[in-house]
Amino acid sequence: MRKVVGAKLHGIHVTDANIDYHGSITLDPDHCEEAGILPLEFVEIWNKNSGARISTYVILGERGSRCCILNGAAARTCQPGDALIICSSIYVDAEEIPSLNPKVLAFDRDNHVIDRLSYKVDFDDKGRYRFAIHDETGAKQPIPLKSKV
Repeated sequence: MRKVVGAKLHGIHVTDANIDYHGSITLDPDHCEEAGILPLEFVEIWNKNSGARISTYVILGERGSRCCILNGAAARTCQPGDALIICSSIYVDAEEIPSLNPKVLAFDRDNHVIDRLSYKVDFDDKGRYRFAIHDETGAKQPIPLKSKV
C-alpha cells in the first residue's frame, strides 16, 4: 500500500485559533465536500507562513462560513490570517494510482475558491510515470504551478 494525496485545500487562511477547545481543525463543510475531505478524517496541515507541520482531524463548522479554525494544541501553530495547505491522504495499491483524481481547491485571502484543480498520474509510451495538473476545464497546467495569491 502507498500513502498518496486524497484531497487538498491549498492556501486556505486561518480565520481563528482557539486554544480552549479539545482539539482539531474546524472547516466549512462546503469546502470539505467539494474537495472530498470527510468529517473526523485526519489531515496534515502545513503552515505557509511559519513552516509548522501538524496532523489533526477535521470537524465541520457552519456551512458557508468559509471558516478555518485551529483548535486546542493546533491553535499554537497558527495565527489568524496564516495561509495553510491542508492535505488528506489515502492508502492504495500502487497500480491504483493512475485511476485516482485528487481534487485541489485553491483559495483567496477571504477563503473563496479561486481554482479547482486535479492531479493525474498516467504512463508515457515507454511505461514511465507521468504527472499532470489540470484545471477545472481539463486544461494542463505548468509544473510547478504557482499560487495565484
